[in-house]
Amino acid sequence: MRLVRSLLIFKLGVWAGMATAAAFVRWAVPSHGNEESDELSLVAVYDGIELRSRAKAFRGGSMLAWFGGIAVDLREAELAPGAQLSLHTLFGGIAIKTPPIWRLESHVKPLFGGVAAHTPAQDDRNAPVLSLEGATVFGGIAVGTKADSVSGD
Repeated sequence: MRLVRSLLIFKLGVWAGMATAAAFVRWAVPSHGNEESDELSLVAVYDGIELRSRAKAFRGGSMLAWFGGIAVDLREAELAPGAQLSLHTLFGGIAIKTPPIWRLESHVKPLFGGVAAHTPAQDDRNAPVLSLEGATVFGGIAVGTKADSVSGD
């Protein structure tokens, strides 16, 4: 019985620590960027963010979903050369819808989660390239023309 009680106290401590850290991140790291921004910095902690970008030269940026979700539609954005997105999730999800002419290069690492990054232009070497990096822990990242979690279709 003593072992069970110790494990329960440890588990409660871990969850309380994660909740406190997430609340601090939510307060300390605000989101930046709107539908016209060429660079995004989106943070969804215990929250959800939906954005439809119309950027004229989208360069990328960063996205963090911690116990939250981010849905971004880039189908109306124009991609700048060397565009790169840094994607990170912890018990959250990110869905990014891209135009079919873009090519994706994904270097996102999953840990107890999943990553799907596909576009029809994967074999077209002349297509604009969006480079993805980051990690997902107990979460998911979907990028491409079939990122169904992005609303507004």
